[in-house]
Amino acid sequence: MFDHPPPDLSTKAGRKAWRHEMRMVAVRPRRYGLWLLTVGALLVVMPSALGITSLFGLWPPMLGAAAILLAVPLLIAGVVLRRRYQRIRRRQGPAA
Repeated sequence: MFDHPPPDLSTKAGRKAWRHEMRMVAVRPRRYGLWLLTVGALLVVMPSALGITSLFGLWPPMLGAAAILLAVPLLIAGVVLRRRYQRIRRRQGPAA
């Protein structure tokens, strides 16, 4: 599946490369999930902090809850994709 050898975790450079590689897996779902989670938390807090009771004709905590509910599957997908990628990479045999 991959054209590069499994990670070499015995050296400092290998561990650094592995951390970088893992950081780059599923970046978009994690990033969008964190943005939605932040927006949702701000919308939930908005009425008590700023006194705003209506936003686009809707109640801000309701919009916040919707944003949080959209964020959760994205964050879970990021975790699942990273774990799957890690399992596949570690299971890979030595380069031929």
